[in-house]
Amino acid sequence: QVQLVESGGGLVQAGGSLRLSCAASRGIFSINAMGWYRQAPGKQRELVAAITSGGMTDYAVAVKGRFTISRDNIKNTVYLQMNSLKPEDTAVYYCYVTRVGVTGNYWGQGTQVTVSS
Repeated sequence: QVQLVESGGGLVQAGGSLRLSCAASRGIFSINAMGWYRQAPGKQRELVAAITSGGMTDYAVAVKGRFTISRDNIKNTVYLQMNSLKPEDTAVYYCYVTRVGVTGNYWGQGTQVTVSS
């Protein structure tokens, strides 16, 4: 059973920073891509950032230049450094991982990020 445990969400003022972490359960092998989605109230879930096993990254246009995704392959952990936060970044953030040879994503439980104006 793959488990992803997220941490780092919270309440911050506009212009502030937060760092999200997502650790995959020990013993999980063949992790491929890792990343983050978010879902704001009344909106569809959207991809925020992704990183491949080789370190290639991709970002949503709305966060490019403000957010940085990274990963620690030894710890099976993915991070999302969020700077210059805006009220429109308010959402529940979900991490995910994919595994080589396995269809579909594994998901974290979600962590709330609230940015006040």
